[in-house]
Amino acid sequence: MVAGSIEVMHRNMHSNGIQNHNGLEEKLDELRRVLGKADGDLLRIAGVGAGAWGSVFAALLQDGYGQFRDRVQIRIWRRPGKAVDRATAEKLFEVINSREDVLRRLIRRCAYLKYVEARLGDRILYADEILKDGFCLNMIDTPLCPLKVVTNLQEVVWDADIVVNGLPSTETREVFEEISNYWKERITVPIIISLAKGIEAALEPVPHIITPTQMINRATGVPIENILYLGGPNIASEIYNKEYANARICGAEKWRTPLAKFLRQPHFIVWDNSDLVTHEVMGGLKNVYAIGAGMVAALTNESATSKSVYFAHCTSEMIFITHLLAEEPEKLAGPLLSDTYVTLLKGRNAWYGQMIAKGELSLDMGDSISGKGMIQGVSAVGAFYELLSQPSLSVMHREENKAVAPVELCPILKTLYKILIRREQKPQAILQALRDETLNDPRDRIEIAQTHAFYRPSLLGQP
Repeated sequence: MVAGSIEVMHRNMHSNGIQNHNGLEEKLDELRRVLGKADGDLLRIAGVGAGAWGSVFAALLQDGYGQFRDRVQIRIWRRPGKAVDRATAEKLFEVINSREDVLRRLIRRCAYLKYVEARLGDRILYADEILKDGFCLNMIDTPLCPLKVVTNLQEVVWDADIVVNGLPSTETREVFEEISNYWKERITVPIIISLAKGIEAALEPVPHIITPTQMINRATGVPIENILYLGGPNIASEIYNKEYANARICGAEKWRTPLAKFLRQPHFIVWDNSDLVTHEVMGGLKNVYAIGAGMVAALTNESATSKSVYFAHCTSEMIFITHLLAEEPEKLAGPLLSDTYVTLLKGRNAWYGQMIAKGELSLDMGDSISGKGMIQGVSAVGAFYELLSQPSLSVMHREENKAVAPVELCPILKTLYKILIRREQKPQAILQALRDETLNDPRDRIEIAQTHAFYRPSLLGQP
């Protein structure tokens, strides 16, 4: 029996001791049929990028389907050479020794000694090395199952049937441009599932948003109907610890329906939806306002009143922006607010805002933070501000009775831009943005959006 399979078997047992695959074998065989896999031909799934969510996603698949080694292969790529500092190695050692199942697993695999040596400073661990043992550098406190890690990008993707993009949006284009070089000889077209939440702005030929799925499409030439987005209100570590969660996989019906069924687990419900780009953009938008929420929490000593005032203002701005981006924005209210809520509670963007406001992090440290990964909201602040400040998108300001750029009706977005991108103001400025000297009810902003023909399909690259 291979290391780690004891844990898998335990998860798949009824309380009466009868083994139960929860229909996993049937779901795997059904997806294989949809993809036209012959007997003896492995279904190859490749994760690209090993941040918290990318690693958890691969681990969920490995836990569920890894036992069917004759039918599916699950591997994950991450760049080699990322050293684990001694403080993290010491923390990792504490986590290992607090979990008897993990400790026994490492001893069986003859891997425990290297963690002892790393704690003592006698050797250096590397991120790809510990990932093989089930430790994600951005999520040390949550041990995963052992993963099959590949550090050569060409090796992991060249014949993959399904590629899962776990990269930050800021790295997606570059990596998939490299991947496209390895796919020039391919006969079959792969399916790509993107987990990335972030956007870029482009101003030509008209101002528009570029999402990770669009970046992948342009970099590789893979048709957009073969590229899907999966997202939802979830925290990676809690999903792996089997907290009940849900997500949506968005894209063409041909693939999203069978993939939703394949990915669904008793504790992780996956719905499917046709609205790819808009859900993707909403995933990036909530990160913007999560940073501000973290700042407000830190600056007011977690004042419930201040946080609720901020929530009223930020949700009104998000609703205002969705009316620009979506023809039927009311359909997005639930997913957007739930995703925003979980990010405010425990997401890395809210944490980053807190640390910046407390002075425990500085903007000069960049937006890739050790132990947390990429803070996607920073680049999203710049992208949304740049887009919504374009005069060609002007809307009528009821109070001033003149046309203004949409960003002029989004004071929190403007303030975050001045703090994070221009660095003209200190984090304390976010509190001033809440003290609306015009005495306008946040509801007024929503009414403005609802009573005007705001929808700008060009923003999402549509005619």
